[in-house]
Amino acid sequence: MQSPILNRVDTIFIHVTNLSKSIEWYSRLLGLSFENKEYPGPIFTFDMGAGRPGLTLDNHCFEDDYRFIPSNQPLLNLSAADIHEAYRHVVGLGAEIVTAIQVYPDLAEFTFKDPDGNILMACTCIS
Repeated sequence: MQSPILNRVDTIFIHVTNLSKSIEWYSRLLGLSFENKEYPGPIFTFDMGAGRPGLTLDNHCFEDDYRFIPSNQPLLNLSAADIHEAYRHVVGLGAEIVTAIQVYPDLAEFTFKDPDGNILMACTCIS
């Protein structure tokens, strides 16, 4: 069946209240360099690598009637080579841990909140 919608994801949106602070926090989370300046918005996109969707922060600065509501479920899964090192890194960023490390037969994961309260997941595949 043909569709005008392509079978791919180009970017994942995370809604934030302060774009500049979110860019700094996500840069530290992902180990990326950033320019310490004001970013008016409304969006900033991190390149997550060739063939992967971007990660777009959106502060909705041009929408007068926008009401921010953080996600109450994980928005996405971030890969980690070592789940315990990832956990220590996230704790070191001051993130609130939602669920401690859970270990399953094929993966280990934990969830945490960004500075706006959006829930994210870190995951390590176990082979």
